[in-house]
Amino acid sequence: MKKFAIPLIVFVLIGALLWKGLSLDPKHIPSPLIDKPLPEFSLTRVHQPTKKISPKDLYGRVYLLNVWASWCVACRQEHPLLMEMDRSKLVPVIGLNYKDNNDDALGLLASMGDPYEMSLSDTNGRVGIDLGVYGVPETFVIDKQGIIRYKHIGPIDEAALQNKIMPVVQQYR
Repeated sequence: MKKFAIPLIVFVLIGALLWKGLSLDPKHIPSPLIDKPLPEFSLTRVHQPTKKISPKDLYGRVYLLNVWASWCVACRQEHPLLMEMDRSKLVPVIGLNYKDNNDDALGLLASMGDPYEMSLSDTNGRVGIDLGVYGVPETFVIDKQGIIRYKHIGPIDEAALQNKIMPVVQQYR
């Protein structure tokens, strides 16, 4: 009897682990940076390569930090919603142009419109790495003191904006 019980128990445990794993949302990757300050950086603006910006320059308001790139197909998918957010002045959006050529970034913004209050150039991807970016697009809600309050992985859609992002924005305004 013991000869059959041990393999059966092992099989049931493995099955339970697989069942649990399949029920997880692959877009929900917890960030260790939630409730922590934005990592320190000094980046140039995409439109003004001689002007440097640091997190302290962005204190005093709640905003979204949207990580994007001209080579990113999914970024183009969320771009119309970002444009609408800019037109409606829903919440300020700061862009973080990730591992991209500045001329390509400017070309995309010229052709599709520029939804960003400003866009910062992270050419070597160092700030993205410090933020734990897995891929673009990713969007962070940053509070008035520069604390990361929420991370959204993947393109923003209307449901994510209304049900997840905006409630966090409202909470910290």
